[in-house]
Amino acid sequence: MRLMRDMVDAFRIALYAMRANKARGTLTTLGIIIGIVAVILTMTAANGLQNTFRQSFSSVGADVIYVSRMPWVIQGDFFLYRNRPQIDLKQADELESRLRGRGIVNPTMDTARDVKYRSETLSGLRIIGTTDKQSMVSSAQPETGRFLTEFDVTYKKNVCVIGTDVRDGLFGSANPLNKSIHIGRARFRVIGVMEKQGGSFLGGPNFDRQIYIPITSYVKAYGGHRGRQGVDVAVKAPSREALEELEFEVMGEMRKIRKLRPAEDDNFSINKLDTLVGAFNNVMGVVLLVGLLVTSISLFVGGVGVMNIMFVSVTERTREIGIRKSIGAKPRSILFQFLFESASICLLGGVIGILVASILTAVINKVLMPASVSFPILFIAVVVSIAVGVVAGLVPAFRGSRLNPIEALRYE
Repeated sequence: MRLMRDMVDAFRIALYAMRANKARGTLTTLGIIIGIVAVILTMTAANGLQNTFRQSFSSVGADVIYVSRMPWVIQGDFFLYRNRPQIDLKQADELESRLRGRGIVNPTMDTARDVKYRSETLSGLRIIGTTDKQSMVSSAQPETGRFLTEFDVTYKKNVCVIGTDVRDGLFGSANPLNKSIHIGRARFRVIGVMEKQGGSFLGGPNFDRQIYIPITSYVKAYGGHRGRQGVDVAVKAPSREALEELEFEVMGEMRKIRKLRPAEDDNFSINKLDTLVGAFNNVMGVVLLVGLLVTSISLFVGGVGVMNIMFVSVTERTREIGIRKSIGAKPRSILFQFLFESASICLLGGVIGILVASILTAVINKVLMPASVSFPILFIAVVVSIAVGVVAGLVPAFRGSRLNPIEALRYE
């Protein structure tokens, strides 16, 4: 009880001292405010990038594996992957027949082409040749119109489904359905518009600047049958739990299709969303660590400023310390007084920093990317503020608590 009473008295005296030196306390908190704002913005930016990543690649599917010539994340010698033979449509069809319905198989091919409608032209759009099974493999669906059908694929119809950025860029507010556009030199009729998928991520593909056409029409228009261009094969598992078993099965069947001997390495890659997530988490872990190390410098500078002010405060109140000690105040009471004063200054700076960071986060959320200040981030900010205050005030408080009362009373 005595310890608790001493702590309450020390806290009351610390608040009085802060009110008596408002200007000095305000200037002292400035460094803490800047440090806390920097820390919070770093963490919210990392969360925002994670949210953007999830939105951008939500259509990839967690229950889908992708068979490609190259891995999505290349580790090691690039030339080992570059010399692999392409996967062609025949091999994709054979994989589908070997799986016997245990997974939905959807081959795709893609290229970049300029797209024109009347006087409007969009350059370098991603043109994807696919099948009607694309809508089963991907979570993205048409917002208006319809997707490709088996009839479109079988009879090589020149129809297409466009992304929202393509619609806005070519047609503006007009209805694009049943309008004809030129994709390269070929003419296609728009039959649907895909829902918005969140745009690009860190230079990755912009899913809203894509156009889907039947893969048979793609081969007819852009010469995919000549073998210079490979096929990527998506295989959707019946469930997330069945994905691992399907992966091993697809790997085995592809080795048979590619006629690989037991001792030979795979000349194809199995890619999953987990591959991207793992690579992203590794990169973001390093970025967040570096960001926090850089922002911690501002907190360190703010802490040094608080320590300096606390030394001044102890020196100015040396006589007060002598009086308190002479009437029975214990060293721990003096220690707690200055520790609470230091922690209170930093906590005040932390609260103001949280308010400023919340406003800036709202601006970031509206202008740049999804971002929000979560409770764990707020908790960390408060704890860090108090910890900086305690550490910064420890040496000055210890010095004040060890003053000799007689010498302190003589101090002028």
